[in-house]
Amino acid sequence: MEVENQQPGSWEGYVNWRNRPALKGRHGGMVAASFVLVAEVLENLAYLANASNLVLYFSEYMHFSPSNSANSVTNFMGTAFLLALVGGFLSDAFFTTYFIYLIGALIEFLGLVILTVQAHSPSLKPPKCDPATPSIPCQKVHGAKAAMLFIGLYLVALGVGGIKGSLPAHGAEQFDEDSPKGRKQRSTFFNYFVFCLSCGALIAVTLVVWVEDNKGWQWGFGISTFAILLSIPIFLLGSTYYRNKIPNGSPLTTIVKVLLAALLNSFKSRGSNNAIASMATSPTPTPASEEEGGNIKSKTVEPTQETPSKSLQFLNRAVGDNSTAGALDCSVQQVEEVKVVIKILPIFACTIILNCCLAQLSTFSVQQAATMNTKLGSLKVPPASLPIFPVIFMMFLAPVYDHCIIPFARRATKTEMGISHLQRIGIGLVLSILAMAVAAIVEIKRKRVAMDTGLLDTTTPLPLTFFWIAFQYLFLGSADLFTLAGLLEFFFTEAPSSMRSLATSLSWASLAMGYYLSTVIVSIVNSATGNSNHKPWLSGSNLNHYHLDRFYWVMCVLSGLNFLHYLFWAMRYKYRSGRAPN
Repeated sequence: MEVENQQPGSWEGYVNWRNRPALKGRHGGMVAASFVLVAEVLENLAYLANASNLVLYFSEYMHFSPSNSANSVTNFMGTAFLLALVGGFLSDAFFTTYFIYLIGALIEFLGLVILTVQAHSPSLKPPKCDPATPSIPCQKVHGAKAAMLFIGLYLVALGVGGIKGSLPAHGAEQFDEDSPKGRKQRSTFFNYFVFCLSCGALIAVTLVVWVEDNKGWQWGFGISTFAILLSIPIFLLGSTYYRNKIPNGSPLTTIVKVLLAALLNSFKSRGSNNAIASMATSPTPTPASEEEGGNIKSKTVEPTQETPSKSLQFLNRAVGDNSTAGALDCSVQQVEEVKVVIKILPIFACTIILNCCLAQLSTFSVQQAATMNTKLGSLKVPPASLPIFPVIFMMFLAPVYDHCIIPFARRATKTEMGISHLQRIGIGLVLSILAMAVAAIVEIKRKRVAMDTGLLDTTTPLPLTFFWIAFQYLFLGSADLFTLAGLLEFFFTEAPSSMRSLATSLSWASLAMGYYLSTVIVSIVNSATGNSNHKPWLSGSNLNHYHLDRFYWVMCVLSGLNFLHYLFWAMRYKYRSGRAPN
């Protein structure tokens, strides 16, 4: 991207929406980030309104079985979050986060229009099931109708991926990380980004879900379509305030080049003492970010070392007498950037199981609530509105965390952050363990009530309030608050500046892997537990015959083992900037 000559008082490496140098005092800051936060409210409203209730749409209108409905939803949500990597890659490599958001919003709008049209027209859906003839099975959606459903659905997923991969990084880029005030504002932004996620979710799981259940799905899809369309002009209103980071080329090219150069030079250097081998053992100078007295200033630009650091020494072979090919010549800075990416990957991997647990909020937990008494006085609460419990708690906890807990922690620890990113993520992992244990206990109680009242083989609502399900939602929602905000800030702060959008997208990719893993675990559990004498734990059309409690205990054990795995890596991780305590 061509940029005019840098002007005095301009932000180095940033341009405005007209591709001119972004100016200090005019571009960036909390005002610019506020437009991002409002857009996130509307975007998450559009996405979560359908994702939270989609399992019922699949089962009641498209006639999927409960397990197939759950798997279809997790596959859709997993794909949407995984595509955030594409959005992040394009933001870093070719386009700005500004343009990727706009493209993603338009694609999501198109997908929602298709879903709205299908929901509105009975001829585009399978025929309704006839209660008078239960012997005739319901017709599952197929053919052109199924194609229309999944085209609309995965256009939404593609648009969501572009938005998730660009919007958090775009907001975080508005702050000056070379000043303590800017870094604190950026931390506040990530906390309020999760707060705005919750605001959108609150509207989605109350108003929109109620409309879908009582007025029709075409109205629910219509509200989502209007919300994502409205987010576009609101986002554009902030154009004159934004500073947009100039793309630095493909970060994947740098990663592949360093790995290939290290591998090829490793083969060539065997049996000989060359400059690369001695360079790998040379002392590492103190990085530029380490100031005397522990007063750290985190820089966007990597420290200009003449020799690579001692960590991950096999990559140091990518530097030096590289006679393999000119295209594989690597600088020390490129090697150090790749090392940072490799070091954060184990942290990313340790959050996948937590997100596998979160996947249950959109699938089995909704189906559990659908079998229970969802009346609140004279009001009948839709099962898909249950996420209101963690959403309200997250909306309450996010500002409390930012304005009360963090200032106290800063005074107590005498550090700039107070609570480190990894500590915050660890708290979320512990809460996910408790959530799965609570979910198993609640399911045991639900099944016992069904057996005691003789309602095990019926679809009659059980004489048990749906508030019991709220406990697992509360723990998982708290885990999501701690982990997601911590991950977003951790990846953005620790990643090299040329890879920040892609690295931040790893937070959403973790969610994707969790949803996919949930599908895999359900399939593995069914395969392992099903034989000629016993039905699989999670199969059939009646949830009362599932062994969902055992499945939750399995998830609890996996979450515990995952936490131990996380501790192994977190205790060994050294922050790149040195500002956060280990």
